[in-house]
Amino acid sequence: MDLLSHNRRMARNNLWSNDRLYRAVLALRPGEFEAERTSFFPSIKETLNHIHLIDLFYFDMLEEKGVGLGLLDGFIAYDDPRKLAAAQADFDRKLVVFCDGLAETDLERRVSTDRDEAGIIPERIGDLLTHLFLHQIHHRGQVHAMLSGTSVAPPQLDEFFLDYDLRFRREEVERLAL
Repeated sequence: MDLLSHNRRMARNNLWSNDRLYRAVLALRPGEFEAERTSFFPSIKETLNHIHLIDLFYFDMLEEKGVGLGLLDGFIAYDDPRKLAAAQADFDRKLVVFCDGLAETDLERRVSTDRDEAGIIPERIGDLLTHLFLHQIHHRGQVHAMLSGTSVAPPQLDEFFLDYDLRFRREEVERLAL
């Protein structure tokens, strides 16, 4: 498998994983979404808002929109998990379209990244995508762990790539048109 195909599959995995995670989050009892927990961010709400914000930040750089760190200043965190889930799903679909539109040579193309005091740093699109996917996985794992202390069992998030696992995700793959 070439790297471009891998990134396209990772974008689809990202959509699927977030869909599965948010279905669990949306089943939480009142107060569990924002309840204080032990993790890098102190709640499921803050962790999921962070994931979404950083997705938007990196996507701005990938699309070369030029908003940069200004995007962080204008972000309003979601209090409603349904609205946050919808915003995340919208982003995830845009990321799939973006990855589908890339050519192999685009992965080596450098785009400007706003690094505040460090300045504008040119980074490869392929490296930015890898970072974005790793960032997502890292913080989804934290939400997964936090769900263990709620009324909702954390969902399985590693049944995407293998043919063996298709039986566990068939409905979702079809529903999400993956």
